[in-house]
Amino acid sequence: MELELNLEKRLRDMYNTLKLAKKGGWEEYKVHLKLVLLGLGVIGAIGFIIQFISALISFSGG
Repeated sequence: MELELNLEKRLRDMYNTLKLAKKGGWEEYKVHLKLVLLGLGVIGAIGFIIQFISALISFSGG
């Protein structure tokens, strides 16, 4: 019985949250896109630097 009430409350809370949510506009989408691309660029640069240092170490006989 308690599980059933807990599930009902949880579903009601989810429904209320979805009612409050709003769809983002084009400007918000562009900001998120810039942040994602910036994050990918930073992670790619870190990976490149690590691979470059590894190649330098292996070519120098280390």
